[in-house]
Amino acid sequence: MDATRAIQEALGNGGFASPETSHAPPPTWAAKDDVTDVEYREVSSVPMIETRAAPASARPARDASFTAHVFAFGGHRWRYRLYEPRRADPAALLPVLVMLHGCKQDSEDFARGTGMNAVAERDGFLVVYPEQLRKSNQMGCWNWFEAQHQRRGAGEPAMIAALVQAVVASHGGDPKRVYVAGLSAGGAMAAILGELYPDVFAAVGVHSGLPAGSASDVPSAFSAMRKGPSPHAVVGRRAVAIPTIVFHGSSDKTVAPGNGQAIVQQQLAAHATGGTWLEREEARPAQAQRAATREQWLDDQGQVRLESWRIAGGPHAWSGGHASGSFTDPQGPAASEAMARFFLRHAR
Repeated sequence: MDATRAIQEALGNGGFASPETSHAPPPTWAAKDDVTDVEYREVSSVPMIETRAAPASARPARDASFTAHVFAFGGHRWRYRLYEPRRADPAALLPVLVMLHGCKQDSEDFARGTGMNAVAERDGFLVVYPEQLRKSNQMGCWNWFEAQHQRRGAGEPAMIAALVQAVVASHGGDPKRVYVAGLSAGGAMAAILGELYPDVFAAVGVHSGLPAGSASDVPSAFSAMRKGPSPHAVVGRRAVAIPTIVFHGSSDKTVAPGNGQAIVQQQLAAHATGGTWLEREEARPAQAQRAATREQWLDDQGQVRLESWRIAGGPHAWSGGHASGSFTDPQGPAASEAMARFFLRHAR
């Protein structure tokens, strides 16, 4: 087995096996007539379509939808799903959240497991679920540890940034309120996107992931996953200050929990370097079946710029997720609710 595939399998095996954690196999990509909405009931005849821009005023009021699309970029065709909440006024611009799945997942599985569509319906925002090409990574992982995917204007980050900008233009999104979140490899890629594209994303969510700059090759990736990133990778580099929310379980056997705290330290240092000193609010326990602690850091205007959730006994899984999806922990506090609440406070 080559080293890259070993990383893929390490991220994809979940590192846990507990009765409260679901690891159902991800579904196959839906055919043309198999598209689901927020309640996961079938609706008729929604084709796979290319993204095209259209003026918001030309679109009639419509019900919620969860549709399959294809985005052409860099000589490849990337599948993604888009959730649009019910909108009475199609001319009103909506916030947009990009959700990046983990290894061994796809867009539909990730949407089902996180339950983010239901939150989007209630709070009124679009959700974009890009899907990794299996020819780029056999396990479906985002290639966060490869140098060619860590530069602005290149690789997977460039595709994701271009995709969300296309969705903003074609589906009435608000370019000032665009966010990105992900799980595991998707969380690591979300951190990279926040650093490379602060002019696109207003805030970042990292669940069971790693900080930007934590790895640049296979050996450093294994080291960061097992032990956490090196101190130099955390505070010895010029990170970009961006509002960030972090979730990590203390029993994560796949990505060391120290990575979550490393993201916090990286952002505290980046804010301080930029002249923004954050004040820590007293840690508060969170109510859920699993004990958890939430910490927040506020700027001098009282705005929460950084939030960290540490989940006692939490595995490598989306906290508070639905058991119908893979890599979910229904006993944990609701990460989707917390992330949406955090994101909607911020705009560029």
